Amino acid sequence: MTHNFHLDSLDKRILQYLMKDARMPFLEVARNCKVSGAAIHQRVQKMIEAGVISGTQFTISPKGAGFQTCAFIGIQVNLTSTSTHEEVFQKIKQIPEIVECHHITGKYSLLLKIFARSNEHLKQIIVQKIQSIVEIVNTETFISLEEGFVRQLPIE
Repeated sequence: MTHNFHLDSLDKRILQYLMKDARMPFLEVARNCKVSGAAIHQRVQKMIEAGVISGTQFTISPKGAGFQTCAFIGIQVNLTSTSTHEEVFQKIKQIPEIVECHHITGKYSLLLKIFARSNEHLKQIIVQKIQSIVEIVNTETFISLEEGFVRQLPIE
């Protein structure tokens, strides 16, 4: 990954089109940017290699898939003489409803984002899966009442 990659105005225009519609054909992006399809392909490839663009994927709507409850959980970890942070992290990684895990500063070691089918399902995940990890000594759960917004970083 190149950390000193510079986005020029054409790169930024390409990104703006692809962020609106990742499935827009390169030829259409090229027409809009008034350059060749090959130029778009090369630019996108360079941005992927530089780590500016990471992956292309379909995003599944949690609510559309039947997951009505979104929560954030702060995790306090107390390592035993035989356990490591990495081992705790790997155990957490095995819980499929956890969609994000951040190593954070402050009161908690980890912050999890989790989707559950209902509040009852969330309770089962917390009690049976998360709190059953012996190194986890405390959790604090914040249920999201409504997602305000999610967005990409602006490309200007």
